[in-house]
Amino acid sequence: MSTEHLAESLQRILGRETWHKRASTGWLGDAIYGVNDGLGAIFGIIAGVAGYTANSHTVLVSGFFGAVASTLSMGAGAWLATRSENELHHSEIEHERREIKEDPALEREELSLLYQLKGFTQAEAEEITERLAVDEDQFTKAMIQEELGFQEDAKGNPWTSAAVGSLSTFIGGVLPLIPFLFLSGVPGMVAAAIVSILAHFAVGAAKSIVTARSWWASGLEMTAAGIIVGIVSYGIGVLGTTLIHV
Repeated sequence: MSTEHLAESLQRILGRETWHKRASTGWLGDAIYGVNDGLGAIFGIIAGVAGYTANSHTVLVSGFFGAVASTLSMGAGAWLATRSENELHHSEIEHERREIKEDPALEREELSLLYQLKGFTQAEAEEITERLAVDEDQFTKAMIQEELGFQEDAKGNPWTSAAVGSLSTFIGGVLPLIPFLFLSGVPGMVAAAIVSILAHFAVGAAKSIVTARSWWASGLEMTAAGIIVGIVSYGIGVLGTTLIHV
């Protein structure tokens, strides 16, 4: 069977295994975690500011600029992280290519040992290695996969990471602010807390798309984290205003 037919057969089988689709949606995971970061950070900010002052306008403005700052920070961080990871992978791949060209016999021995550690006999491992070594590109890909633990073409797009991270963080950050557009004072803060807690549960449940945990356990965990952040932040705000008036 030709290489093209083998590749088509493999893709057909993988297409039936839907969990592969879930695991490969890296952008979806980035979006979920971005919403989570924005939601947690801004809910903490508005809770702390609300504990410090009853001025709803101050709470809203503080939360909005916090959301903007978190958005820019997350976007820049995601861009730099993805770019740095790509550069690191590229450097390691080029180093592996040089080793193969400079001492191919040692690299074949190394690959054979790696296969033996996976359970192949010495004869089987050496046969596989010799077959791969015939094609330098295939040999390089095998070494990268077995020694470095990633695919040669496993590269992320820094701009996609930045866009997804920024947008999702801003969405998460804006959610707790929505009630303050219609309410003020204690009712506004109560409504913001309810929205934030529900959003925490929804985001936590959505994490089950990219993890193996059940949606309700993940949702409850995120809800508990959000409640703790809100209570601690509000308490610090109350303590701050108390100390000022002492």
